[in-house]
Amino acid sequence: MAAQPGTGRANQKQRTRTAIVTAARELIGSGEEVTMPLVARTALVSEATAYRYFPDLSSLISEALAGAWPPPAEALAPVADSADPVERVAFACEFLLRGVLARQGAVRAMIAATITRPGAASARPGIRFGLIEHALAPLESTLGTTDPEAFAQLERDLAVAVSAEALFTLTDLCGLDPERAVASAVHTATALTESAVRRSA
Repeated sequence: MAAQPGTGRANQKQRTRTAIVTAARELIGSGEEVTMPLVARTALVSEATAYRYFPDLSSLISEALAGAWPPPAEALAPVADSADPVERVAFACEFLLRGVLARQGAVRAMIAATITRPGAASARPGIRFGLIEHALAPLESTLGTTDPEAFAQLERDLAVAVSAEALFTLTDLCGLDPERAVASAVHTATALTESAVRRSA
């Protein structure tokens, strides 16, 4: 039996959409710049076609990144048995920043979209927040109970240090190579955590 015309068009649209998302994932995995023209060229479609499926680059990147990051508990599995929040935060910070380096073309594009269109911030994955929350779990019953505001302030402080923005400040503006930049960010994150731990003792 011949396929219905509508079904054939729907299948073609799905194939085109899949090709565009797959091309975006390939570019993201390369760590290089990610733009809509490059995605379209890689997917063998026109730029206009790519924009028909995704209204902007951030929405495409958001879909392409879906499932790319493991959940916080899985990401922090190597330190799951540690009750030391400093060790856990150090691991979480390095995990995030190395993931950012591996996908920095896409991350930079998402940050740029957020700056020019603040309403697009909700499209960003927000991986850091889950990692920070999980890393600080040992402090919830101590500092989180005795001084909830100090605990919340630590979470906010870490959201600044454990971030792609901090990493790019260190590489782009401070001139550090990626390894030194990661080490510097980890140093800041652990110093913040150590200070909070001392206060809660």
